[in-house]
Amino acid sequence: MSLGLSPLERLARARADLRMGAAVVLRDGGDAAVVLAAETATAERLADLRALGAADLALTGWRAETLKARAYDGDLARVALPAEAGLDWVRATADPASDLDWPMKGPYVSRRGGSAALHRAAIALAKAAHLLPAAVVVPLPGAEAEAIAGAARLTVVEIGEVPADARPPRMVEVAGARVPLEVSEAGRVRVFRPKDGGEEHYAVTIGHPDRDAPVLCRLHSACFTGDLLGSLKCDCGPQLHAALGQIAAEGAGVLLYLNQEGRGIGLANKMRAYGLQDQGFDTVEANHRLGFEDDERDFRIGADILRTLGFARVRLMTNNPKKVAMMQNCGLEVVERVPLKVGRTRFNAGYLNTKAAKSGHLL
Repeated sequence: MSLGLSPLERLARARADLRMGAAVVLRDGGDAAVVLAAETATAERLADLRALGAADLALTGWRAETLKARAYDGDLARVALPAEAGLDWVRATADPASDLDWPMKGPYVSRRGGSAALHRAAIALAKAAHLLPAAVVVPLPGAEAEAIAGAARLTVVEIGEVPADARPPRMVEVAGARVPLEVSEAGRVRVFRPKDGGEEHYAVTIGHPDRDAPVLCRLHSACFTGDLLGSLKCDCGPQLHAALGQIAAEGAGVLLYLNQEGRGIGLANKMRAYGLQDQGFDTVEANHRLGFEDDERDFRIGADILRTLGFARVRLMTNNPKKVAMMQNCGLEVVERVPLKVGRTRFNAGYLNTKAAKSGHLL
């Protein structure tokens, strides 16, 4: 029936459920689990979940390393919830904000053996929902979890329908209009929406770029604090305006404004990372303590939009060689890397130095 939800749509619904604090059911063939996001769980729902069976707190390998918890599965740890652990324990274990105030939270007992696929999927869902990458997971037989889902009307996702490295959903242009800009009156903004109803992304074109020639292009990740507020903690705002100015000076080009705030972890987690930086950690260390990778962005989104716009070759405005490699891996020919070295201040010098030393940026 066409009114039924596709696997992609069920996945989007599950992300929304976790953000609201609702439970979801993940299935992996005959195995299943009922899952709550650690960040949004309530005491009542946590108690109901624990009544179903033995509960684990799924943590990324980075967060487990900070907590000195055994990550027997490599990229994640399945930490058994102690009998006396309540919601405060779950949140304190998932959120590093109080790590320095409460350095001895353990010892933790990690499970080993068996499949960690359901726990891994739970963490991936929490990340995709821009929550802390931690989830309370109660593994159950598939039939039992299915019955619970039916009784409680929970969203069910079959993780086998979602490949581990699934491409982002196809972007569809939904609107566009001429927008005269301060740097050029020949501006146009086009809005792209993913098929799963997720966050929209924008293409800002200036002039009439030749589709048969390499286009001057900037893939710019959204930065609310830098782009809008003029934060001095990063160089994002100056890069945005310098890129638009350079495109305007050449007469034609495109800037993609991708809604991947905080290197893909979302604004709330970015603010958590800023709080950790105030404690003395650098930007990479802060991400790791939160449980994230150095960079969680997916630039395949930008590559797909560029192809949709008719571009196959680009002159990429970036200081990040990895971004060049990612575009080439996506089938776009990067004929030139155009440096964009602006915005250094006494407030962001350490941040930029870390990007150069740990992320390979050419600054």
